[in-house]
Amino acid sequence: MSGLVFPLLGAALFGLGLAAVVGRRHMLVKIIALNVMASGVSLLLITLPAPAAGAADAVPQAMVLTGIVVMVAATALALALAVRMVDAREDTDVVQAEREGEPPGA
Repeated sequence: MSGLVFPLLGAALFGLGLAAVVGRRHMLVKIIALNVMASGVSLLLITLPAPAAGAADAVPQAMVLTGIVVMVAATALALALAVRMVDAREDTDVVQAEREGEPPGA
């Protein structure tokens, strides 16, 4: 049972993030939820392929490190777009922006 704690925690983090991405309207909450999902995937990648001999496998560790770098860049881009959305619309409601149908700043 103790070997399943971290994979289950990673799956729970991914599920919570997915629920927030689907269920919330605020842009910043969606960005944070995507980061929570990425943390869950990273935790799964690190804990699932653990070999029985106890030696660490370098491939999942390299994938997680690359994923962290990509997620930081994606978060920076998403936050920059959220700032532009606030400047153009004075709110971060994604559903309202989709209903209006016009691009930000138009």
